[in-house]
Amino acid sequence: MRVLLDENIDRLLKPLFAPDFEVLTVRGRGWQGKANGELLRIAEREFDAFVTMDQNLEYQQNRQTLKLGLVVLRASSNAYAVIAPLMPEVNQALYAIRPGDVVHVPAKL
Repeated sequence: MRVLLDENIDRLLKPLFAPDFEVLTVRGRGWQGKANGELLRIAEREFDAFVTMDQNLEYQQNRQTLKLGLVVLRASSNAYAVIAPLMPEVNQALYAIRPGDVVHVPAKL
């Protein structure tokens, strides 16, 4: 599975993804600054899932036409120390995600 990390996700989290996933970043692909709709349209040509902290993304797009799944992280910050503990749930979500799915991974209390 190919996974794309949004600009708001720390690239240093890449090693915490399951070894089954090929993880790339928006910045690494040269797609930084693209509007969400355009970004998702080009991402779905190459990727199976998109990981973001953008809480509004799913409401801005027609989920039924998406050809990739969205994992939306809900956390107080995008800092590595805040997101790293969520990675087991992120990996679990990625193993089960299908095109058009939106999975929310909430912060641990």
